[in-house]
Amino acid sequence: MLTLTTNDQNSTQIYAQNSLGAMAVNVPGATAVFRYFKLDFCCGGKQSLEMACAEKGLNPATILEALHALDRTQQLPAEPTASELIEHILARYHAVHRQQLPELIRMARRVEAVHREHPQVPQGLANHLETMQVELLVHMAKEEAILFPLLHSGGHPMAGHPIDMMRHEHISHGAQLERLAELTCQHQAPDGACNTWQALYAGTQSLSEDLIVHIHLENNCLFSGFESSNASSSPIAANPKVTI
Repeated sequence: MLTLTTNDQNSTQIYAQNSLGAMAVNVPGATAVFRYFKLDFCCGGKQSLEMACAEKGLNPATILEALHALDRTQQLPAEPTASELIEHILARYHAVHRQQLPELIRMARRVEAVHREHPQVPQGLANHLETMQVELLVHMAKEEAILFPLLHSGGHPMAGHPIDMMRHEHISHGAQLERLAELTCQHQAPDGACNTWQALYAGTQSLSEDLIVHIHLENNCLFSGFESSNASSSPIAANPKVTI
């Protein structure tokens, strides 16, 4: 796994020696960056970033800066308040899902078209990802517009119903993740798969892992505190602490 953690000159030179293909597979979101700069990570994936940039007249530092911007490591405080947890969920999961899915759908369409004769082609994967995207976007919009504002303010007697609805929709998301694993052979690309296929499955695995943690944080950390308070009909203090 490649880790892009610094952007000093020495690190830039080291990272620039990595192949486009390796970066596409190991850095979530890198494929979108490469497409933006018109760098061929699939058929030309064996080329180093440095060589590919030289051919295009690009500065490798510019590409690496864009890759650094994809860093998804965000730490929560040891005992976050509900508001801090909500802000973390919005930045680390809602925003990331909105980035992940369009690129995964695009790659899935390409793999299904280019490798349609392959016995392990994930036929129907793009459509499934589109279904996930539609449902997730609606789900996240409801949280952002209705539920999270109620919880931000310290809770509300009306919060119980939307929490129940979100929990129910999380069950549907879980079933979709099971189907995603089936379509991708548990996110394992076949031997000899091209870089796009490998990057696609690395991306579906990353999406799955992110969504599982996302659901856990909401179900088991955020929602539970408000549900227990609602059940006892006692007032909820603003910004209660939550247990991670």
